[in-house]
Amino acid sequence: MILPDDLTDSYPRAAAPCLRVNFIASIDGAVTIDGTSGALGGPGDKRIFDTLRMVCDVLVAAAGTVRKEHYDALRLDAGARAWRKTHDLPEFPLMAIVSGSLDLDPEQLIFSDAPIKPLIFTRAGATPPPGLAEVAEIIVMDDLAGLVAELHRRGATQILCEGGPHLFGALLAEGLVDELCLTMSPLLAGGDAGRIAAGPPAEPQKMSLRHVLHEDDMLFLRYSR
Repeated sequence: MILPDDLTDSYPRAAAPCLRVNFIASIDGAVTIDGTSGALGGPGDKRIFDTLRMVCDVLVAAAGTVRKEHYDALRLDAGARAWRKTHDLPEFPLMAIVSGSLDLDPEQLIFSDAPIKPLIFTRAGATPPPGLAEVAEIIVMDDLAGLVAELHRRGATQILCEGGPHLFGALLAEGLVDELCLTMSPLLAGGDAGRIAAGPPAEPQKMSLRHVLHEDDMLFLRYSR
């Protein structure tokens, strides 16, 4: 099926709490080119990316991804904010960052220009750099299940994770992933780029294919359990 103009029916909010992961990879499995995912993308992927952010309650990303991909503030455009308002959602979703070391720059736009103070989930004993506690709420957690539980406690049950691979792998190891949205970019990348999930062994999880969409030689897959 060709990628439709309105993507909200293809990527809906779930009726139950859901942790959805969004990734892009080349057709030979590379998750990055020259260290970032930008060169893999295209207009259709960008529209899905924006739609997933629009419909979620909270966006979760690892600190390494935030640094490498130069995340700016989670400010949706006017159309996305209007859609959220008509669906009785806050104007902006929450932003949550997972960081074991708190090696984050409080001057990065994801903090300094944030419409809502981001959450940072970290481990006990991590020391924040000067200024970070002023621009983010720092929460100590024991595991990722605790992160999910805390987000649910705050009313954020539609969770979108944008990686990176080690965070995705850790979520898989704890059995927390409900859905994967995967864009297949029509590139053969070669090199030594990693796969979309990395980390400790995980119990294989059977997923069901919900749709296959396409545009400009790209495939857009959605799987859920």
